[in-house]
Amino acid sequence: MKMELKCKVQNYDWGKLGRESTVAKLVSSAHPNEIIEESKPYAELWMGTHPNGPSLIIDRGVLLSEYIRDNLDAIGPTVRKNFGVSVPFLLKVLSIRKALSVQAHPTKEHAETLHKRFPDMYKDPNHKPELAIALTPFEALCGFRLLAQIKEYLRRLPELTSVLNSENVEELLSLEEPVDSNALKQVFQSLMTSNKAAITNSLQSLLARLEKEDPFVQQSLHYPLLKRLHKDFPGDVGCFAPYFLNYLELNPGQAIFLKPNLPHAYISGDCVECMACSDNVVRAGLTPKHIDVPTLVEMLDYNSYTKEHLLFSPQLEDPNSCIWRPPVPDFAVVKIMVQSGGSYNTINRPSPSLILVTSGSGEICDTEPIRARPGTVIFLKASRQLTITPEDGSHIEIYQAISNV
Repeated sequence: MKMELKCKVQNYDWGKLGRESTVAKLVSSAHPNEIIEESKPYAELWMGTHPNGPSLIIDRGVLLSEYIRDNLDAIGPTVRKNFGVSVPFLLKVLSIRKALSVQAHPTKEHAETLHKRFPDMYKDPNHKPELAIALTPFEALCGFRLLAQIKEYLRRLPELTSVLNSENVEELLSLEEPVDSNALKQVFQSLMTSNKAAITNSLQSLLARLEKEDPFVQQSLHYPLLKRLHKDFPGDVGCFAPYFLNYLELNPGQAIFLKPNLPHAYISGDCVECMACSDNVVRAGLTPKHIDVPTLVEMLDYNSYTKEHLLFSPQLEDPNSCIWRPPVPDFAVVKIMVQSGGSYNTINRPSPSLILVTSGSGEICDTEPIRARPGTVIFLKASRQLTITPEDGSHIEIYQAISNV
């Protein structure tokens, strides 16, 4: 039974344009009749049952969510017991041209409270932990820096401290690791609630000064990044985020796990992303969307992280597959690579799967063969297997999202 899916493209303004976008390339490869507009942003490809971007089973002409309701075996008893009749995760591809908002995602309990109090803003009661796996060189801000680094920036950037509460800054500068999270919270709150005109002036002053500095100083004070952020979001308080949050450059195949309350912002690049089936985001900068500074400041994880702490590594399952297992039951992600001349049977799992081909070509077979090419998306029922066979001279690379049960 063929279960190939047609999936929803989201054309958010921050997406890469036309065929520069991995999203557009995948869609064009899987559906050659789709017209790609070179001036249009192709930001996200959504795979799953979320009502804002539901997937369609091509051969049946029905939504995946409808099929599941009528075929309970597709979910399997283990996932049904934990999550009901649903696919509890959402698989995406993101293609980022300019930064996404400085944001964090609430815990399950906090999400339920926010949804109850502000249903128009927080539209579901679920948490939204995320895993991002780089497909191309990928930039992100993630987690608060070590205190020593934040203190160094505060000492070297009078333009930044001019908009902060001086008593809060002095208190933070007097501390040693491990940082008193309340002291850092006070400084960050002081930044995020600063007068907009003062932020605009301080950013312009800082950019003017750094422009005249030598390349080493510019690099050490993130001038190239600051300049890019300010170009896309002039006068935005989020432009100061790199001085508080770790700046990460991921190579293809590297991943970060974004647990609840961890501040982050994607900056550029393409990635596979998997998350709990939710759209709950609390934003505070680098966005034209609604921001909720009081909620964000209260909920954030103010612990310090190193870059090494933030990288999330997979475990090898067999010679063809590795798995990223976050500490949540909602999802895990498997990467499968099958080289030319070989064939591979996927591991039988108690969860339904969403399967995305990211490169290569060949055949994927359950009971009926499906031609595999970049952009092919398949739904696999719980406790079923697929046989993956590359064409001669090719390979097949696949990302498989499952429940972590």
